[in-house]
Amino acid sequence: MFIDEVTVYLKAGDGGSGAVAFRREKYVPRGGPSGGDGGHGGSIVLVADEGRTTLLEYRYKKEFRAPAGEHGLGHDRNGHGAEDIELQVPVGTVVRDAATGAVLFDLARAGERVVLTKGGRGGLGNMNFATSTRQAPKFAQEGEAGEEKTVRLELRLLADVGLVGFPNAGKSTLISRLSAARPKIASYPFTTLVPNLGVVDVRGERSFVLADIPGLVEGAHRGLGLGHRFLRHVSRCRVLALLVDCSGEEGRDPASDLAIIRRELELYSPELAAKTQLVVATKLDVPDAGGRADALAHALDSTDGSGLLRISAVTGEGLPALVDAMARALDAAGPPQPVQESESAGAEGPG
Repeated sequence: MFIDEVTVYLKAGDGGSGAVAFRREKYVPRGGPSGGDGGHGGSIVLVADEGRTTLLEYRYKKEFRAPAGEHGLGHDRNGHGAEDIELQVPVGTVVRDAATGAVLFDLARAGERVVLTKGGRGGLGNMNFATSTRQAPKFAQEGEAGEEKTVRLELRLLADVGLVGFPNAGKSTLISRLSAARPKIASYPFTTLVPNLGVVDVRGERSFVLADIPGLVEGAHRGLGLGHRFLRHVSRCRVLALLVDCSGEEGRDPASDLAIIRRELELYSPELAAKTQLVVATKLDVPDAGGRADALAHALDSTDGSGLLRISAVTGEGLPALVDAMARALDAAGPPQPVQESESAGAEGPG
């Protein structure tokens, strides 16, 4: 099951309290304070694991508490510190404060570690408070409370190129032709229910990761359809390929579809809409699709001068040119940018 958003409560361990104790050995007549320090509480650490692809394990267990440190003991003995708890999450996980929506951490690299809640320090025993004028202190320091917070974990897939378009635009068929990914393919809307990733080889010289995102519908930025839940997954993509169905099925107009897709991206996130975009006319194997693609190309030339890539994922027409165009666009786009703290939690749509 693909789970890409969860909310969890985290409580680090409290520090152990220092001890109040005095030496009472037979040959030490004046004794003295001997209370040891308390141990530190365990912290909760998040670790990015490249072997994980979902947040499923946090769907059912939503509360994590680290152990507390041991209290101090007599005879100058300190309490043991508690072990930290490590939570494994997929690479690409963004951590937000559940109350404010502010981005706390962005784990975009494998092996990256962040401390979400820090364990409390142990308190000092009474042996630390002895002075020349106060030789028998009868008090010790309590341990500090461990930090606690509620956070929202959001998974954002790490891909170079994201395929965006209406349902049945040919995204799943395309990724199956360009990579070894085998998504579910059928001739009805919303065949793709979860994002799919595939590695595309560029003439045996390099490769990049392609993401097939569930189809958009008009109003997706407000939470309509399925695509709104997964738009966050293209936020890390450096290039967006906007797939436009030119088959004429269901009476769709390619130019109108493209305008809607671009508007939904803009309304969802201006930063997302500003990414490098490739416009791809699909299903050129269908009769009369070429004429619709010509009309779409004319509309593009009259608005922003963008070129149009024409493909048929069924016959393979135009696929080598598409891969080359994606590779060139990636070279020009530069490295991916981290999730910005200014991003609004509300912009993600309902989870």
